[in-house]
Amino acid sequence: MQSVKIVEVGPRDGLQNEKQSLDAAVKLELIRRLAASGLSTIEAGAFVSPKWVPQMANSAAVLTGLDLAGPLSYPVLVPNDQGLDAALAAGVREIAVFGAASESFSQKNINASIAESLQRFDSVCRRALDAGIRVRGYVSCVVGCPYEGRIAPRKVAEVARALADLGCYEISLGDTIGVGTPAAVREMLDAVLDALPAERLAGHFHDTYGMAIANIRAALDVGLRVFDASVAGLGGCPYARGASGNVATEDVAYLLAGEGYHTGIDLTTLVDAAWYIADALGKAPASKLAHALGRQG
Repeated sequence: MQSVKIVEVGPRDGLQNEKQSLDAAVKLELIRRLAASGLSTIEAGAFVSPKWVPQMANSAAVLTGLDLAGPLSYPVLVPNDQGLDAALAAGVREIAVFGAASESFSQKNINASIAESLQRFDSVCRRALDAGIRVRGYVSCVVGCPYEGRIAPRKVAEVARALADLGCYEISLGDTIGVGTPAAVREMLDAVLDALPAERLAGHFHDTYGMAIANIRAALDVGLRVFDASVAGLGGCPYARGASGNVATEDVAYLLAGEGYHTGIDLTTLVDAAWYIADALGKAPASKLAHALGRQG
């Protein structure tokens, strides 16, 4: 049985765009429940400006409650050298940097061109790697952009290759506004696979138009074996029409189990975590599985 890894991004990517801020204790309980379900990599926070992303202001406090030296991985997003300083002080073992395949999105999101963002990441990656910290890279808008429309697959491949050259061990390809279809995803992946092998890539799909599960199936067909997902379908790009969240972790885990892949995830425990965080936010989970199975506790 082949294995597929799910990278849980709910506590970071999922929560950062939620309007309601949560205490560190609630985030820690969420992470504990996610770990209990069998997830081995759980994004724990981001060292970004609290002015722009207030939901991540307590990331350092969350990290103090985690066993950073244990077998699980708790990566954090780091946008610049200042964020890296804070991450190193917190004792993290893995960070992520976030680029884009769209010039317009890069300017709107981080106030820098693609080239400028890569220059910024050069210092971050070099310092992190010198400190023994693993670095993962994200590329956003790999299929479409809210400002530019369709993104050329070759541009995605160029940015992914550049991040790999900076030392990122894995590149997560994000359909940030969820406009991808299996055909478009395969076209994009064909271009990226000419630059990097499948084992260096991960899929990160949003479910704005209900295509995320189909797009994951398409990515599986061309060899990807790592996918990002967010418990309860939390989050979403604020620039996307409908602002739907990431694909729900529990729906992805159900797909993979049904397709015969090993994930090490217990669906009942994962659904319990989805209802826990949904209750904390005062809304229902966005996932199909959470409603199909109902509350587990």
